[in-house]
Amino acid sequence: MENIKLKQHESYMGICINLAKIARQRGESPVGSIIVQNGTVIGEGIEGGKAHGDITFHAEIEAIRHATKQIEKQDLSDCIMYTTHEPCIMCSYVIRHTKIPMVVIGLTTGEIGGFSSQLPLLLDATIQRWTKPPIVIHGILEKECASLHQ
Repeated sequence: MENIKLKQHESYMGICINLAKIARQRGESPVGSIIVQNGTVIGEGIEGGKAHGDITFHAEIEAIRHATKQIEKQDLSDCIMYTTHEPCIMCSYVIRHTKIPMVVIGLTTGEIGGFSSQLPLLLDATIQRWTKPPIVIHGILEKECASLHQ
């Protein structure tokens, strides 16, 4: 990965970290996510499942909801998702449905993760109706993302 690209990824991940800090202050899991289209942030998501009493208020899904409302379509095939934590299996389904071609992650989550678990839905290439799996880049500002849990 080029240094310029790495710096760009780190800059966007910094936005996610700030959103995750808001979630933590609200008593939520410290997760923040954004959707970027042509260098512009078009969607932001802050973890909110506890506040809303609804498990679907994960930061990644909220960022997608915000982005699709902004551009008035569900096709995000020209966008990049950034998120402090690896999208879970539920979020991975929504990512695949909206055709996001690249997901940049700070911290992997393992057992329930969309690409690092035994159910790597984010990377599945067998579902015919989906486009090819997104490129997954992980470990961007990993230490900073991990420190959100301290």
